[in-house]
Amino acid sequence: MADLGWPELAIIALAVVLLFGWKRMPDMARSLGRSARIFKSEMDQMRTTPDSGADSGRTPGADTERDAGHDARSDIGHDTGYITVHDAVHQADARVAAADAEVARLRAELLRRKHANGSH
Repeated sequence: MADLGWPELAIIALAVVLLFGWKRMPDMARSLGRSARIFKSEMDQMRTTPDSGADSGRTPGADTERDAGHDARSDIGHDTGYITVHDAVHQADARVAAADAEVARLRAELLRRKHANGSH
């Protein structure tokens, strides 16, 4: 890996400012800090959670489904019976994709109605 000195870092910083604009920099820094905190907490959790434990990777609320007699294995197809973080991310991505599709459908419907009514 190449050594980055102050001139190289200054050029990179200038390129980032030119690409994204000065006004968006605080939001980007805030998002980067939030992501770093989340990553650090996940790494700490992975270090403290035993590898052989059944509780590793569970999402909040999995206990209530299990305690209510709901078999989570039939819903997600895993042998553990718990919804893992990976599965929760995929479920969230699927919900986001469905919401995006619904937004696109509604926009198309709105445009169709505007053109049908003659208003532009």
